[in-house]
Amino acid sequence: MIRIGFLINPIAGMGGRVGLKGTDGVVEKAIELGARPLAQRKAFAALRQLHQLLHKTANPPAFRWVTCSGVMGADSLRAAGFTEFDIAYEPAAETSDNDTKSAVSRFIERGVDLVLFCGGDGTARDVCGITGRDTPILGIPSGVKMYSGVFGTNPARTAEILFEYLQGALASAEVEVLDLDEEKYRQGEWAVRLYHAALTPYEPTFTQSAKMMISEMSDTEAKMDISKHLFEEFGAQPDVLLFLGAGSTVQAIGDAFHIDKTVLGVDAVAEGRLVGKDLNERQILDLIDRFPDRKLILSPIGAQGFVLGRGNLQLSPEVVRKIGRKNIIIVATPAKLSHTPVMRFDTGDSELDMELLGSGYVPVVTGYGLSRIVKAAI
Repeated sequence: MIRIGFLINPIAGMGGRVGLKGTDGVVEKAIELGARPLAQRKAFAALRQLHQLLHKTANPPAFRWVTCSGVMGADSLRAAGFTEFDIAYEPAAETSDNDTKSAVSRFIERGVDLVLFCGGDGTARDVCGITGRDTPILGIPSGVKMYSGVFGTNPARTAEILFEYLQGALASAEVEVLDLDEEKYRQGEWAVRLYHAALTPYEPTFTQSAKMMISEMSDTEAKMDISKHLFEEFGAQPDVLLFLGAGSTVQAIGDAFHIDKTVLGVDAVAEGRLVGKDLNERQILDLIDRFPDRKLILSPIGAQGFVLGRGNLQLSPEVVRKIGRKNIIIVATPAKLSHTPVMRFDTGDSELDMELLGSGYVPVVTGYGLSRIVKAAI
C-alpha cells in the first residue's frame, strides 16, 4: 500500500498580507500587525478536493496517511473527511523548522513513498533537506514566496496531481528547490539561491516551473516603452490612484513617475506623488477608501506566470475585489512572455480566481501602444 507523509507548516504565508514578504524570523511581528494563519485553510482545500476525487472514483487507489498531530496535519485531515491515519510525530506547542525536519525524518522511518507538505520555499528546503533525491515531495502552495518546482499551481491542482500519482499515472521528475533570502528581500534585494534538487510527481499543466530570470538587452528598451505608455495614459489623470506591484518591469514604471519605487513591494501613486510605499493589506484598503478611481499594475513571475498569489499576498481577495478586475493592468516584456506563455491567478479565493480568469485570455501590455492577448489559467 502507498504511504503518504503529510505535514503543514502552520505559520507559512502569515507575513504576506501584512507586507513582511515572508515569515522567517518575524512571526511575532506578523501577529502584531494582524496576520492570520493561512496554511491550514490551503491544506484543507487540497485535502477536500482529493477526498472528493477519491469518492467519485469507482475503484479508488488504496493508500495510508502518515502525519503529525494537531495543526501540523491531523486536524486538517479530519476536517477534510479522512478518518484513518497514523500519527508519526507530535510537534511542540510553538512549531518551528525543527518540527518539520523531525516530522519528515519520522515519515522516512515509516517508509513513506511521498511527502505532501503545505508551506512555501522555506518549508520545501526543510523537507527536501531530509528526503534528498530518494523520496518524492509535493507542495501545497501556502507561502509568501514559492519559486521552487515542487508546488502545484494552487491547492486544488495539487490534489489532482496527488490523485494521479496515487493511480500510478504520473512519473516523478527532478526539479529545483529554490529559496529567497528574506532579510535581503525586505531590504529590496532579490537574492534567490538554488538549494536542492528534488523529485516530484510531474504534471506540466498543474505543476509550477521554478522561477526563471529573464535578462536580455532588449528588455531594457521594452520596459522603457511600457513605462512611457503607462505614464502618458495615467500621468495626466491626477485623480487616479495607481498601485504599482513588484518587479523590475513595474519599477521602471515608477521611474517614469519619478518616485522611489520599492522593487519588491506594493507602492501607490496619486496626484503625481508617492502616497504609499511598501504597503500592507490594511494600508492598501485604507487608500482604496480614499480614492474612487484606482488601477493596479502587475507583472507576472517569469516562467511561472503568476500575476497574483506569489510574493504579493498583501493584494488579498478583498483588495483585488475592491480594485476590480477591469482595473488590473498586466505588463510584461516580449522576452519575458516568450518564456511565460500562461498567466496564472492563485489569490486563495477560487471564485475570485475564476473571475480573473474570465474567458481564459487576458491582455498584457508589452510596449508603447502594444498589447498581446495571453492565455490564462488557475
